Amino acid sequence: MNVKRFILLLLPLAMFAASDLVKEVRHELVTLPYYGVFDNLSYRVDGSKVTLFGQVRDPVLKDQAGKAVKSIEGVSAVDNQIEVLPASSMDDGTRMAVYRAIYSKPTLQRYQLGAVPPIHIIVKNGNVTLEGVVANEMDKNVAGIAANGVSGVFKVTNNLRTDSGK
Repeated sequence: MNVKRFILLLLPLAMFAASDLVKEVRHELVTLPYYGVFDNLSYRVDGSKVTLFGQVRDPVLKDQAGKAVKSIEGVSAVDNQIEVLPASSMDDGTRMAVYRAIYSKPTLQRYQLGAVPPIHIIVKNGNVTLEGVVANEMDKNVAGIAANGVSGVFKVTNNLRTDSGK
């Protein structure tokens, strides 16, 4: 009887620790010095193992993300599945054009504030993927339409989520 009670008392502590680990991983990733609007980082925490996902322009950022997460107390293993995007001057030009198209829209300018804007623009071989979170469905649609209107863009995948989770 006492063993069951002891386990039930420890269970909330373990859940609290997992919640703290998720917050700490997020904090480490968003504060990486070279993480920006043209990179996308995500992660999954399974117990003490963290799997990193996303796309980055610079291989150094991939390495920094792995090292930063590995240094967190409570992390036993890191599976770094972050993709390094190919270097391309065409894609660099497309990134800037899509950035200007999105953030020049009056309804989206508020997202430009902050160290890392919440709309991430990923460009690979002329294909654009929008990642991140916006306030509502209208902002998501405006961003997608703006990106679609950029010359030289082959395809736009709008993965933006809204605050309501849609």
